[in-house]
Amino acid sequence: MTTTATTGLQLRSLVTPNGELEISLQQFDIADPGADEVVIQVTATPINPSDLGLLFGMADLTTAKLSGTTERPIVTSAIPEAAMKAMQGRVGVSMPVGNEGAGVVVRAGSSPQAQALLGRTVAMVGGAMYTQFRTAKVAQCVPLPEGASAADGASIFVNPMTALSMTDAMRREGHSALVHTAAASNLGQMLNRICIKDGINLVNIVRNAEQEALLRDMGAKYICNSSAPDFVEDLTNKLAETGATIAFDAIGGGTLISQIFSCMEVAINRKAKAYSGYGSNTLKQVYVYGALDTGPTVLKRNFGFAFSLNGWLLTPYLAKIGVEAMQAMQARVLAELKTTFASHYSREISLAAALQPSEIAIYAQRTTGTKFLINPSLPA
Repeated sequence: MTTTATTGLQLRSLVTPNGELEISLQQFDIADPGADEVVIQVTATPINPSDLGLLFGMADLTTAKLSGTTERPIVTSAIPEAAMKAMQGRVGVSMPVGNEGAGVVVRAGSSPQAQALLGRTVAMVGGAMYTQFRTAKVAQCVPLPEGASAADGASIFVNPMTALSMTDAMRREGHSALVHTAAASNLGQMLNRICIKDGINLVNIVRNAEQEALLRDMGAKYICNSSAPDFVEDLTNKLAETGATIAFDAIGGGTLISQIFSCMEVAINRKAKAYSGYGSNTLKQVYVYGALDTGPTVLKRNFGFAFSLNGWLLTPYLAKIGVEAMQAMQARVLAELKTTFASHYSREISLAAALQPSEIAIYAQRTTGTKFLINPSLPA
């Protein structure tokens, strides 16, 4: 498969000097690929929570206004004056968006490795994926298994590798079970399937009864509803049963992290043989990898001194564990692409539709069941 197209459209995010965020579709020339490069016609790229920070910055989306044309819409939103101080490094810089995606190689460089990918459906990570065409190094491309579509492989990196890294960190750091918040998300469902397959006890924290039922139908054994009146007691009991002392939190703000620490401490002390005013000696670890709540993280210090609260980013973790471990994870993702690591999307939209305020209002919520897939090949 080849293309005669010489130009394409790419979604870009710009912070203007007058305090506005501008999201638009910009036309670009498709350059001939170098010897070890290919041109991918992108047909599937997910809107991940990790994409939204770059896409929207700190703009107030309730002020979003639409202009431009049907094919080339422009969305502008006001950025609060206080937030502009943190956005100064972005002022005047038009930035491409989209961490990962997949499509068909329509042009290939002269090297044998590049030519071998011509016509193949490949996935890649590396940014600038909200585009009709993406030039990439051969080394960046992951050929998908026979029968796998671009939609199957669009989310091959961020969620699967994050979920696998969570269980990897659990083992490397000497824990035997783990806790996950916002557990009904696409990533949470993947983590649940991994833990069932690998025999790992996973305590899933969700926010409502519907999410609780969803995970139970998927075979999850330990589920806690944070909106239930007996949440703290229920979480403590499940932590005592599983022995989970490491948690990965997608929420960030509020008191949930503090509740997890406190419940871990109570669960640990149920087996304590002596009292200590400093708390238990068992390390309680929480990693924050998301920001569904951007408010302050509140800790009520009733869980002793053996605790650690850290931020979590996938790329530095993969760099720390090394290429061999990362490649082993990627091989597993490919082998279980349509089972353990299957992604589900609530809607498939075009590049132009991704700039419609009505669509933004849905996918910017970052709530379970609102994961969108952009197909840049769709008409406006």
